[in-house]
Amino acid sequence: MSGKLSRLDAVKADVIRPLNQAELKAATAALKDMGKTEPAVADLLTKESPLKDFIAAAFTLSPYLRDTAAVSPTLLATAIGEPLEPALEQLIDSARNSWRPKDGKAPSENEVMTTLRTARRGLSFLVALADLARIFSARDTTRWLSAFADASVAATIDHLLLAGHESGKLKLADPAEPSKGSGLIVLGMGKLGGRELNYSSDIDIVVFYDPEAGILNDPFDASEIYGRMMRRLIRILQERTADGYVFRTDLRLRPDPGSTPLAVSLDAALIYYEGRGQNWERAAFIKARPVAGDIAAGDNFLRLLIPFVFRKYLDYAAIADIHSIKRQIHVHKGHGAIAVKGHDVKLGRGGIREIEFFAQTQQLIAGGRMPPLRARETEAALAALAEANWIAPEIAAELTGCYWFLRDVEHRIQMVHDEQTHNLPETDAELKRIALMLGFADAASFSARLEEVLRTVERRYARLFEQEAKLSGGDGNLVFTGQQDDPGTLETLASLGFERPADMSRVIRTWHYGRYRATQSVEARERLTELMPALLKAFGESKRADEALLRFDHFLKGLPAGIQLFSLIGNNPPLLALIVTIMSSAPRLADIVASKPHVFDGMLDPGLMAELPTRGYLSQRLTTFIGGARAYEELLDRLRIFAAEQRFLIGIRLLTGAISGVEAARAFTHLADLLIEAALKAVTAEITAAHGAYPGGRVAVMGMGKLGSFELTAGSDVDLILLYDYDGDAMESEGPKPIDSTRYFTRITQRLIAALSAPMAEGVIFEVDLRLRPSGNKGPVATRINAFSKYQREEAWTWEHMALTRARLVCGDESLVNEARDVIGEVLSARRGVGKIAKDVAEMRALIEKEKPPRDIWDFKLIPGGLIDIEFIAQYLRLIAPAEGVEVETFGFSTAEALKALGGRLMKPGDLDTCLEALRLFTELSQIIRLCVDGPFDPKDAPAGLLERVCRAGDCPDIGTLEGEIKRLSKAVREVFGRTVTPRADR
Repeated sequence: MSGKLSRLDAVKADVIRPLNQAELKAATAALKDMGKTEPAVADLLTKESPLKDFIAAAFTLSPYLRDTAAVSPTLLATAIGEPLEPALEQLIDSARNSWRPKDGKAPSENEVMTTLRTARRGLSFLVALADLARIFSARDTTRWLSAFADASVAATIDHLLLAGHESGKLKLADPAEPSKGSGLIVLGMGKLGGRELNYSSDIDIVVFYDPEAGILNDPFDASEIYGRMMRRLIRILQERTADGYVFRTDLRLRPDPGSTPLAVSLDAALIYYEGRGQNWERAAFIKARPVAGDIAAGDNFLRLLIPFVFRKYLDYAAIADIHSIKRQIHVHKGHGAIAVKGHDVKLGRGGIREIEFFAQTQQLIAGGRMPPLRARETEAALAALAEANWIAPEIAAELTGCYWFLRDVEHRIQMVHDEQTHNLPETDAELKRIALMLGFADAASFSARLEEVLRTVERRYARLFEQEAKLSGGDGNLVFTGQQDDPGTLETLASLGFERPADMSRVIRTWHYGRYRATQSVEARERLTELMPALLKAFGESKRADEALLRFDHFLKGLPAGIQLFSLIGNNPPLLALIVTIMSSAPRLADIVASKPHVFDGMLDPGLMAELPTRGYLSQRLTTFIGGARAYEELLDRLRIFAAEQRFLIGIRLLTGAISGVEAARAFTHLADLLIEAALKAVTAEITAAHGAYPGGRVAVMGMGKLGSFELTAGSDVDLILLYDYDGDAMESEGPKPIDSTRYFTRITQRLIAALSAPMAEGVIFEVDLRLRPSGNKGPVATRINAFSKYQREEAWTWEHMALTRARLVCGDESLVNEARDVIGEVLSARRGVGKIAKDVAEMRALIEKEKPPRDIWDFKLIPGGLIDIEFIAQYLRLIAPAEGVEVETFGFSTAEALKALGGRLMKPGDLDTCLEALRLFTELSQIIRLCVDGPFDPKDAPAGLLERVCRAGDCPDIGTLEGEIKRLSKAVREVFGRTVTPRADR
């Protein structure tokens, strides 16, 4: 490769010195053993010469070289007796042609592996000796090592292509030149691409293929065939056998390695780099070079990538990301003294990577406008930057000298045991070994020189990145480029409150890879990068930060696009706080957002918190939302979407304290009323279209339970009774497919239930419960008004009359609504025996307590003195009011309103106040808990944000105090229940 032939016997005296006398004796003994089989070695030992001294010293300093020579003495004979370049070229040719058939037969995979390993061992041995002898410079060493890597990878690819051809899986254009026209591209990245391999380097390659190149029988098999081929390539190159290994091979620089096959199609690669490519990948492609496979196709592919790597314009967000690459690879912060022992000469402060990055960053910034800056080699890049006046010539010269000195150090660290390491030894004795290999007299002089170089690099580098502190942020590093964790970033995440910083870092890198639709565009990722400090700080303050971040990740995964959201959050800090509140406080809401991201759209309305969700507000929005629906199923889908969105938005108002629990209950109920009314209209129209109108037909829907008393929660189902009436003389409906009255109104009911509760892609509107209809589950699903009236007057039990106290007509024919209301009023106005009512109510409460005991104190409905007790008190008072001479209309009243209307005359003032206070607390807590979690509430497992919200709702400083308040009020209510629900013999 050089202009003249080099020989090892040209080594100068004392270029290196032996480690110590004991090692020298061992090395000499080993040489004598080698001389028994190699005359050239024996001859070397017969007379004193610089070459003899050098070989002996080299073997004391490098156990790897001594062991290699002991296994293959012929290598040493070659080294001391022949010109180096021809010997090295022969070894490279041997590797490059290892795939070629001999005598018409292709070599086996094991034969290829053996040839490559033998050649690698010989080349490493000769290059190391030439390097230690200062016959080769570090520049020469890297060139020879890179040339051998090129030959090895190219030979392996040719072998695999030929094997595929012979097995019938591929059809090569020319089996004598397997790679030509194959469309299989192997790019050398990093030091391989720049022809700068270190002595024990692994190699970074990326592999692309053109499925339309014509060598595949079926292009759809490309991923499988090439994936299997790359696994074999890795095995051939890096598996350790008795002959050693060739190169450790890394394919992780391919697009999005966590989710892509080992070989990537050209189209997929171009789409990725154009839309989702990262700035660190741009830096990596500066050195990219076709090393194997279809070289012409590889060159063409790199030409297509030029606009991605070298942009004409570079915005500030991209510059900030380029700066962050440095922080990604820079293990130590720029403080404190540089310690020679254990220092990483590649990644440590003042190391090789800083010089490389010094050049690459400026190449990225200016290379789009100045093509001469697009050099692969570090030395050439520094020279080009100086030529273009981008840096001063003296800086280029200074950093070039530092670069090659550090590469020399790196090579010698690796020559000791042929290990891929960049760390200087920790002990004085081993540090002395490296110093002697470099020609220094001792470790002290080497350390002084190394420190000088490291400080020079650090100083130049720091000036280039003088804005680094600002870019890092006041709270430390937040770097998520590349594939490895930045140690400083992990420290920052831990300090922010994340318990598993490495896991969280991995999640965040997923966003930056653009694996989600929301982060696929460059603009979205740039906005997200800008948001990251505030976002992570906000999540960190939410206590269980990991859980909150994972919920946000789940949310991002479902978002169809992200740039609008990220831009809004960036310009609207309250929106960020709201998102963090959801993710940290309300798992149920977070799950809803993740599964139905469209519900989040309403949060982008700036007037959300200012507008109360009144019936008029909701009605106006519903009318607008369903106005464009043309078909029945489309209308129902719109109702489902509207239901999910508005329930979510009501919940957000409740979670943030914009509305109270009572206001939320009324809003949830208004929403239910409107949705049921819209569904009933749609169902009635469908039945009429199919079967015609029923003469005199009238329908009304009656809400029971919490629906009737305006007390629905986020998770409530709805209790309904469908009432109907018709012309008694009519036998069937008037349509083309007439049916009788029972089937007609039953179908309306069944279609209504299905419309409300059938699980569809957009979810359900409401779960429906019909058990409160006359005769319960045994009775017909729809009830004629006269049957309802008769049943309530003559057959209904006390508990059914209790349920009737919360009945309310939700929608339907106005005349039937009025008639049903009159029936309810008449039934509830009847004078009943107070003693019997009290006995029935008390027995019913006892039965519920026996059959459905409360889970714990947080089961507000069932605990003794909880919501059932309070509701029973109100219902009991309504049933006995006529007998007590109290005429009060409570139709459509909430439990609290009914208590106030009745309790002032039928309860002791203190007892009424107790019930109202408990009802207010239990309602508030129930609304929040049902909103935020599915299933039971357990303070030990609840998100920290939810605990804070619950305590705030109860006006208590902590959860223990709140538990005490619940116990106090529930006990007091139970006592009121005992005093109130008793026969009134004294009245």
